[in-house]
Amino acid sequence: MRKVSYFDNKNIIHDRLRYYRKLRGLTQNDLAAKLQTMNVNIDQQALSKIEKNHRIVTDYELACFCKVLHVTERELLGDLEQFDTE
Repeated sequence: MRKVSYFDNKNIIHDRLRYYRKLRGLTQNDLAAKLQTMNVNIDQQALSKIEKNHRIVTDYELACFCKVLHVTERELLGDLEQFDTE
């Protein structure tokens, strides 16, 4: 399998995902359980890898994170200008 990264990041939501999860008072297990009810096959270990920036996030996972955490995609994605190389 091809390694995927962007400026040495597997995903760009890891910090904000952890922030909003904790803000909502959810553990990684709680969040995984809510995602599983939405047919997203993710467990606590996968969430840990995402929050540690060791795993990519798919588009449908991003959409479901937003729904469960009551945030917009923009809030999770943050300011993409931080990755500008110019």
